[in-house]
Amino acid sequence: MRQPKQYGFFVDTAKCTGCKTCQVACKDKNDLPVGINYRRVYEYGGGGYQVNADNIIEVQDVYAYYASISCNHCSKPACVKVCPTGAMHKRRKDGLVLIDQAQCMACGRCHKACPYDAPQMDFESGHMTKCDGCHERIAEGRLPICVESCPMRALDFGPMDELKAKYPDHRDIAPLPNPKRTQPNLLVRANKHARASGEGDGDVLNWAEGLVNFPWESKGKLG
Repeated sequence: MRQPKQYGFFVDTAKCTGCKTCQVACKDKNDLPVGINYRRVYEYGGGGYQVNADNIIEVQDVYAYYASISCNHCSKPACVKVCPTGAMHKRRKDGLVLIDQAQCMACGRCHKACPYDAPQMDFESGHMTKCDGCHERIAEGRLPICVESCPMRALDFGPMDELKAKYPDHRDIAPLPNPKRTQPNLLVRANKHARASGEGDGDVLNWAEGLVNFPWESKGKLG
């Protein structure tokens, strides 16, 4: 029996400049209100420096890099597992994780379970919402708007077997959590400064930009 496709994303953190064109394009295409961002660009950095008696820097190991992240349409999506109504579901034909808004009761469990902060509450409409992989564009043979808009061509999308063949030099980096938790369909090419996932010697430097619209959370869950 032929296995169904599993679509996913690729991000090249060696190319990403943190311009957020992907984030803005997604927000514009989906007409998202303030507080909802399906795709977010995280700046991760750390290190320090030492100065001498003349206050001149002698040694430094400061680093920073960017990671553009959205829903990863995981193979074992935590959001689907905890959804009490079945509104959050994974499509068999392409592996995309979608929300049936007619069934969504806006309980927020999917958001709490997702380590990537993908599901977000639309308080105006009264249901959860998230990246849907631009499935209507995919059906037309087009790429997701975030991929198409990236000026550095740091993003790609397609069947995971094709992406793995195209980008064999991928690995898990901070601030992304351990992929064993949900088996995300995401490949990352590492920036030369990249730290391993869970290494913990840096921090997300732009938390305020990446916060989703749940006022009781002071930080997201990445890492």
